[in-house]
Amino acid sequence: MCGIAGFFGSREVAAAGVDAMFAAIARRGPDASHFAGWDAAGLRAGPESGPTRGLLHTRLSIRDPRPEADQPMANAAGDIWLCYNGEVYGWEDEAHALAQSEGRPFRTRSDTEFILRGYEAWGLEALLPSLRGMFALAILDLRQQKLLLARDRMGLKPLVYYRQGNEFAFGSLVRAVLPYLPAGQRAFSPQAIDAYLAHRYIPPPRTVLRHVERLENAHWLSFDLRSGALEKRCYWRPTAGDGDLGAALDEAVVLRTVADRPVGLFLSGGIDSTLLASRLAANGYANIRSFTAGFDDPSMDESPLAAELAARLGMPNVRVPIPQGIGGDFARIVADLDEPFADPSSFPTWYLARVASREVKVALCGDGGDELFAGYKRYRQHLRSAWRARLPRLPLAAAATVAPTRRQRLALEASLSWEDAYALRFSGLSIGERRALQPDAADLRPQWWRSEPDSPRDAAPLQRLLEIDRLNYLPEYILRKADLVTMAHGLEARAPLLDHRFVEAVTALAPGRRFGTPAKAALRPFCPPCQELGLFERKKRGFNPPLAPIVGHDLAERLPGLGARLTAASNGQLSAAAVEAMLRAYAADASLAEQVLQLLVLEESLSQLAGLAAVRHG
Repeated sequence: MCGIAGFFGSREVAAAGVDAMFAAIARRGPDASHFAGWDAAGLRAGPESGPTRGLLHTRLSIRDPRPEADQPMANAAGDIWLCYNGEVYGWEDEAHALAQSEGRPFRTRSDTEFILRGYEAWGLEALLPSLRGMFALAILDLRQQKLLLARDRMGLKPLVYYRQGNEFAFGSLVRAVLPYLPAGQRAFSPQAIDAYLAHRYIPPPRTVLRHVERLENAHWLSFDLRSGALEKRCYWRPTAGDGDLGAALDEAVVLRTVADRPVGLFLSGGIDSTLLASRLAANGYANIRSFTAGFDDPSMDESPLAAELAARLGMPNVRVPIPQGIGGDFARIVADLDEPFADPSSFPTWYLARVASREVKVALCGDGGDELFAGYKRYRQHLRSAWRARLPRLPLAAAATVAPTRRQRLALEASLSWEDAYALRFSGLSIGERRALQPDAADLRPQWWRSEPDSPRDAAPLQRLLEIDRLNYLPEYILRKADLVTMAHGLEARAPLLDHRFVEAVTALAPGRRFGTPAKAALRPFCPPCQELGLFERKKRGFNPPLAPIVGHDLAERLPGLGARLTAASNGQLSAAAVEAMLRAYAADASLAEQVLQLLVLEESLSQLAGLAAVRHG
């Protein structure tokens, strides 16, 4: 797990610019940082020599912590370089066979060297099927004068890029690419800001910066260093796999215990993390330390249940008290989230990761179970109206209002297609609220999700909703949050339930088994504690903290003048008067706290990014 960045063009980059890119990814890799650069003549150049090309890497050492495994890593000839963030598993047998076929041993015990040598021997398209795990990688192939990027199948690792003509830059974070952009290309994207208002995150390929894009999960990209030609392809989609579901689950869990640093587990009182704890114990890993968020509110606090579960399994458990006040950490957390991102659960997860990182460097988590087995109640809610998919939508216009009534919300849903109306099942701002906040906006879509060009339109309604989430909500909301708040503390999060072979085993299940009642019933045989504690029948709890005290107390001092500040930060896109009207509505109705928090995050994030964009680096 690491931070990566790089730039390729004809203009020299000052040392201050390189330093600014390093500063953006420093917290992702606290153990080592290195730079490989080249000048306009193609000769190696350090950051102080005005390089025109460069690879940056900050390392969190998990496998083979020795300096020999640091990055950027080059092949023996020095004409292929790898800059890589992530962790892949189960590669050792292939590495042994590769070493035998080439007649030279590996010099490290790292997956980095396997990826590098695998690419050199097979090429990218043949290598990718061998990479089981999470990754965002950049391969500089000086033989072909190409830069290749790839992102893992499910989207656990982030990767963004900038391309203008013959100039190209990439990074783990938007903030890592920003210092390379010319001053005139650092503007915010109005469409991305509206997408954030609609979804609380910005779906790919957009980012908050107009000229920076996010590489989609399960895609690779090729940039020709000579011509500037760009090619991008999808390399994987879920298909029904072979094999036993339980065996695939255990293999996915056990593989993710492999590390040269301490491994832990995020344990709640829910099915997914309990399943992981159960499988760890069944496979002889009950000694792994688990960490549970503890809340003062008993209706939210799952730590007693998690402690009971851990005791049954003989697993050490640490209760991590989540602070009631976040005001002092708000700006830091928003910065760690990179760009506007308003998942309320990011706050307790940030604190949980901070404490866990003091004892372990890897934490297994249960992300993905709800998306695989349709565990969210919004699926059931929206499927009740699936009959609408066959009907034309009503020609109604959403009223511009910061506090729509129930009648207005129903009219809005009737005016949307069935798939577009799925966006209303999420928190975020409706089209009417967004119209009120952005009175001059010309392009307000019902939703900003991406879809694959050949997505089947005749798929079952539930499958269509799951595909929307696989391409958007899962990688760019759930997994982006997990990556950002853990890596902010130098902690690697691993998600066994998103192992692609386990995903394929789940995909092979008959719908009646995969989506049975209760949700996730297919997992019953593999989690005896889930059955003993009645978790399959227990009402699902969220991980969101109570927002009224956060907005009304911790962040109350930020509310006065928020409208004017948002107007300035958004270059006039948001109306100060409309923001203030929403604040008055919130004063009368505390249920609007989530919408107000979304505006507070937006103002802080845009202001931070604008400050970074204003810095000149020579």
